[in-house]
Amino acid sequence: MKRLRLAIVGFGRLGRACAEAALHAPDLELVGVVVRDAAVALPAPFARVPVATHLRDLPRPEATLSCVPVGVAPGVAAELLQQGAALVECAALEGHALAAHHEAIGEAALRHRVPAIVGAGWDPGVLPLVRRAFEMLVPEGRTELRDRPGASLHHTEAARMVPGVADALATEARDASGTLRRYVYVELSRGAAIEPVREAFARDPLFAGEETLVFPVDSVASLEQAGHGIVLERLGTARGGAHQNLLLEARFEASTFAARVMLDAARRLASLRPGAHRYSLWP
Repeated sequence: MKRLRLAIVGFGRLGRACAEAALHAPDLELVGVVVRDAAVALPAPFARVPVATHLRDLPRPEATLSCVPVGVAPGVAAELLQQGAALVECAALEGHALAAHHEAIGEAALRHRVPAIVGAGWDPGVLPLVRRAFEMLVPEGRTELRDRPGASLHHTEAARMVPGVADALATEARDASGTLRRYVYVELSRGAAIEPVREAFARDPLFAGEETLVFPVDSVASLEQAGHGIVLERLGTARGGAHQNLLLEARFEASTFAARVMLDAARRLASLRPGAHRYSLWP
């Protein structure tokens, strides 16, 4: 099977997430990474990946992923397109700045006769598409977006006292009907099993009053450091009909999601005409 050749520009959190995803994809080949200092060795498992300070010093890729900080993203995109690189980017700009950025990429992509996919990340990217889908399904109502379920210090301390729990994080959020729901992430003690811990939470009077979902994690500290979460609600009006409420609750690593979207976009580049194309969930 012929593999799609990828290059990554930038090797921060997003660039590394793209590299990890590419190395595990059988249909992709990572031909190299562009960084400021080519003398800096990449960490394992990327030690054998070619490193350069300029895209022209790598084997020619079929798709180039721009994973640079937002402050330099417009300039880097213009330079890559000038070199004839088919581009995927997801600069986290907003409003007029985002529109101007996409317009500039479109003009450069047409001028240099290469395709580019813009907004191929989490936000901009998939999150606005999900929000738009909610608003299409429930046209009359309001949308609420919160960054993550709110942490409950009192319930977190209580969760840490449950037998079999070494560490814990308790969060809470209300669903579309206003019902409180608790999410407890537990790091188990050595030798502990998750089912007895869940049963202990079910018996605990502090947690008995609300629905409580208990999830095992490898490290609560890592979850707090790297985890991101959202609560997206679309609340329909009474005029729109009964029970028209939508709720999305999620906890995830944003750079991992963005990397998966960028690779999905890279696979579509070959079928696109020159110019900028906004990322979508369908070909």
